[in-house]
Amino acid sequence: MREIVNVDLPGREYQVVIGPDLLTEAGAFLDPLLTRKKVSVISDSNVAALHLETLRAGLAKQGIEMQALTLPPGEATKSWEQLEVCSNWLLDQKVERRDVVVAFGGGVVGDLVGFAAAILRRGVRFVQIPTSLLAQVDSSVGGKTGINATHGKNLIGAFHQPSLVLADTAVLGTLTARDFLAGYGEVVKYGMLGDTAFFDWLEDQGPALAAGDAAARVEAVRRSVQMKADIVMRDETEQGDRALLNLGHTFCHALEAATGYSDRLLHGEGVAIGCALAFELSARLGLCSQEDPSRVRAHLKAMGMKTDIADIDGDLPDAAGLLDLMGQDKKVVDGQLRFILARSIGDAFVTGDVPREVVLDVLKDALAGR
Repeated sequence: MREIVNVDLPGREYQVVIGPDLLTEAGAFLDPLLTRKKVSVISDSNVAALHLETLRAGLAKQGIEMQALTLPPGEATKSWEQLEVCSNWLLDQKVERRDVVVAFGGGVVGDLVGFAAAILRRGVRFVQIPTSLLAQVDSSVGGKTGINATHGKNLIGAFHQPSLVLADTAVLGTLTARDFLAGYGEVVKYGMLGDTAFFDWLEDQGPALAAGDAAARVEAVRRSVQMKADIVMRDETEQGDRALLNLGHTFCHALEAATGYSDRLLHGEGVAIGCALAFELSARLGLCSQEDPSRVRAHLKAMGMKTDIADIDGDLPDAAGLLDLMGQDKKVVDGQLRFILARSIGDAFVTGDVPREVVLDVLKDALAGR
């Protein structure tokens, strides 16, 4: 039950290996990449407590020595301060350009460590070992790295492709139900943006996937990664098609900023709410039928996920305030917001031609439901 997705970028090809118990075989996968048998691993305290010794043992099978740095968990770690901590520690380890740095954790660790690798000695190689569902299906693949700024999320970063991704699906069994479902927000996004058959499959298999069906989890990760890889190979630096992967994210990033990038709203939860809002906006613009946003919400609710702004606890800005936060998004072009909208489930497209008043109305109605 092991799958491989190839990301065939000329001169920067790599494999995404998907399946259970890959940590115990990590040495066999990393050894061909190494010029000397040592790696520097950066993780967070939650992941380290659960899995670091398993990784150490898996590397030791091939005689690979591991040095590890453990960071605090949480979105706040994607900061200048922790980037400096990572960079100085890697320099303390005398990491050379031909060495390999390992990002071992969820999306926060992957983004931060990938960025540190991108700028260290003007670029050292790194390997992603994602431990959350969200990281396995999204952030570990495609080479986007970075940190957050006071102005917004992921505004400082670089494109730096990994040399290998090891997605150990057995590790997903240690996630809390909330963290797993947050990752599922990114999985279902792929069906919504470009694969109706995948969305159909998720409506049928989603409950089994959430309940721990190992084969379903491998298949969901494989299909998500394959779709992302195909898009990245067409558009590595987000000049066109790759923007489709941001379905739901323009709303999501504003909601994350409004909640202080805190546990009030996990990224995947924001994506799920954002996708529901994107389909609602599409329906109001006459792009898709009203049945589509209803079907999206029905599936998210059936999975026990957050589906509306009303599901976010605590105070939020008004509609105009949320729209202002959306204006800090990376997808702004010539001062104009770009939205990923849909003609139907499985048929998304990018546009900047969205009347501000309609977006305001969608947000006002969503806030009124609180």
